[in-house]
Amino acid sequence: MTIKISKTATKEELAAQLRQLKPAKKLDVSKYAGKVRWGQDALDYQRELRDE
Repeated sequence: MTIKISKTATKEELAAQLRQLKPAKKLDVSKYAGKVRWGQDALDYQRELRDE
């Protein structure tokens, strides 16, 4: 979000505009952390992709 602040804005006006900002959403990184469970060995998968 963008806030336009004039050069003549007082500290009170600036503080009021900052209070109106919505807090950013927190990202739940534990949702994405961990290992990917494959049904096959990683090396076999690479060989299959590369046609080796």
